[in-house]
Amino acid sequence: MVAPWVKDLKKVRSTYNARTETVAEKPSYRNAWSKGQHCVVPAMSFFEPDWRSGISIQTNIALSSGQPMGIAGLWDRWTSPDGELIYSFTMLTINATNHPVMNQFHRPEDEKRMVVILPEDQYDAWLEAKPSESMDFMRAYPLR
Repeated sequence: MVAPWVKDLKKVRSTYNARTETVAEKPSYRNAWSKGQHCVVPAMSFFEPDWRSGISIQTNIALSSGQPMGIAGLWDRWTSPDGELIYSFTMLTINATNHPVMNQFHRPEDEKRMVVILPEDQYDAWLEAKPSESMDFMRAYPLR
């Protein structure tokens, strides 16, 4: 997500993920969060580093059904110094320490995180949710 104070897109910080625990306070995200600017980020899969062998092995994670997934996100708009309107987004993440699959990724000493994958029947509810309801959707995708 492009932060409001950015002057040059070449200098944008890595804001592709937002921690749900701090999203309401972080300057890069708090405006979109407070306005409930929800989006669903479509994805067939995503990659996470598996460090169980002692080296990073990029692991492709997808739904067992093979269907696309929808990741809970926030969107915002940014106007460049020359007046160009840019839309951007970030994906929301939660702690995955207790998740039986996602707790296996990232360096052993790092916090375990995962994106918020929305069940398909909740896409509309997420898009229409009031800002005060946003945290209700911040939970791990159910395993089947």
